[in-house]
Amino acid sequence: MPPPPLPKQSGASAAAASLLQLRRRGQPAPPPLLLNLQELERFENLLVFAKAVVEGYYAGKHKSPYRGSAAEFADYKEYAPGDDLARLDWRVYGRTKRLYLRQFEEETDMTVYLMLDTSGSMRYAGEKRQSKFFLAAKIAAALAYLMMSQSDKAALVLFAQKVTQFLAPGGTRRHLHRMVTELERVRPALTTGIAGAVQECTALFKKRGRIVILSDFLDDTDALFDSLAQFVHRKYEILLLQVIDPDELNLPAFSAAKFVDLETAETVQVDPEEIRASYQANIKQHIDALAREADLRQIQHRLIDTERPYLDAIEAYLGFRGKNERSR
Repeated sequence: MPPPPLPKQSGASAAAASLLQLRRRGQPAPPPLLLNLQELERFENLLVFAKAVVEGYYAGKHKSPYRGSAAEFADYKEYAPGDDLARLDWRVYGRTKRLYLRQFEEETDMTVYLMLDTSGSMRYAGEKRQSKFFLAAKIAAALAYLMMSQSDKAALVLFAQKVTQFLAPGGTRRHLHRMVTELERVRPALTTGIAGAVQECTALFKKRGRIVILSDFLDDTDALFDSLAQFVHRKYEILLLQVIDPDELNLPAFSAAKFVDLETAETVQVDPEEIRASYQANIKQHIDALAREADLRQIQHRLIDTERPYLDAIEAYLGFRGKNERSR
């Protein structure tokens, strides 16, 4: 299903409806900073931001982010180079003179593929808000930190109409730094093509695991699920995190506005009040269809709340992770 078009009376194409940039005449676009000035004062860089968000979330829940700290003991595993030395059981060593690690019921050694949409539509930012891309990039950094703190391995896929960058799965702090560095380099551009990018990942994803896609998903829904079908068949667990600006849900409150397609530069002049009800119905239909089709395929979907995007994404991922672990 294609993204929702503006009503016919607006004269806009479907593309101009779904991937729009609202600009006041003469108002320059904000500089492409990953963190705004207030956040720069609080956080040294994106990695520190991710650490603060994740550990702050767990502090609020009174629970450690590190797997096994409060889990039920299950078994022992013989030590291998590279294992976490903090997990060694020294009492067993004292008895056997051999190194063993304590394992807990929650341990899985899962590989997670983080896919981030870097197409032009992700540049959209409502007034006094960050762009969808920078929200999504910060969510990706927080999730990568969370995954590695839980001893999972994380991979990073950046894509527009095709894959533009791929970092193979890793679980070290150096790998986390590489992921964050790539996220900070990105400047969204090019046209959307989620289905094609997912298709390319068939050759990239060597080990079965979880796929987390961060995007506005303003693209062809049928093509997306066709491309995901191969991963569903191969028993991958899939989570779609949809990042939408409030303007894209409701249209901004201006008497007249010029909408600019961020991917094609197509423009249309329109009074938002004349089309608001029809537009809201169309965008809701598109989001509901995405959620419904995902549910039919046992793919999880979450529309991210832009008022609390990082915590919303963490809770969505933890719920997704816990549900799939219980089902295995």
